[in-house]
Amino acid sequence: MNLDYLKVFYVTANNKSFSQTAKDLHLSQSSVSLQIKQLEEQWDCQLFERTTKKISLTPAGEILYHKVKKLIALMNETENELEELKGSVHGDLKVGASLTIGEHVLPFLLSDFSNLYPKVSLHLNVYNSGQIVEKLLNHEINLGFIESMLSYPALKQVPFAKDELIIIASPENKFIKTNNITIEELLKVPIIIREKGSGTRQVMEDSFRKCHVDPSKLNVIMELKHTEAIKSCVEAGLGISIISKSAVKKELRIGTLKQLNLEGITMQRDFYMIYHEEALKHTSRKLMEFISSRQ
Repeated sequence: MNLDYLKVFYVTANNKSFSQTAKDLHLSQSSVSLQIKQLEEQWDCQLFERTTKKISLTPAGEILYHKVKKLIALMNETENELEELKGSVHGDLKVGASLTIGEHVLPFLLSDFSNLYPKVSLHLNVYNSGQIVEKLLNHEINLGFIESMLSYPALKQVPFAKDELIIIASPENKFIKTNNITIEELLKVPIIIREKGSGTRQVMEDSFRKCHVDPSKLNVIMELKHTEAIKSCVEAGLGISIISKSAVKKELRIGTLKQLNLEGITMQRDFYMIYHEEALKHTSRKLMEFISSRQ
């Protein structure tokens, strides 16, 4: 029995796509198809129903899927127990984080973690929340960090830090001369915000609605996917923005941006660690313990 083939089968079953599996596992699509075919020949049964638009598991495929899921969990449990027995912390640790956390929160924590556990090889990539969930379910990453809670019963989510969204402007901006802004002014001033679907955008809109302010009334002149681009536009005086305080600590300190105080609306949220309990590695647990101890 080839464990690599079983992993390809498992990821394909989750993705319901040969092409997406090939992309996720950095294989050719023909290689994915060949490995599935070899498994089918080995057990003399069809594992997937194939149509031109999608694939789905056959009854035999369903049986194998649940067995492989248990096998992966057992392998991870065995690895964790052996690592605990040896008393060492080493190995690969693949982490996926959303933009704000990956760029402005985790780098400092991971640096200290690496100093404490130098034998752990860390790999950090920035994804959106949907990609993080997908990669956790496919066992492509070991641990995820997201900016708002998601509804995925198969995954556990634990808050690890508080965050606040604040209104920022250039000190030289021509719109608001004081350090305070009213709701009426906020709805008139040109504003640059994150794209729809981002955690920051969601928290901002939810906070406004709770205070009976319609976010669609904002004078949005630009939607951007990257925090750094938003900061640059605000520094250039194009408008104001609402952004994570974690992302502008340096700019506030050196004075290239300033915070505007808005009375009546607070925009707070939790950052979450998200993981697959059955697939949690020894190194992942150590990182979670380390981060929790720092809060």
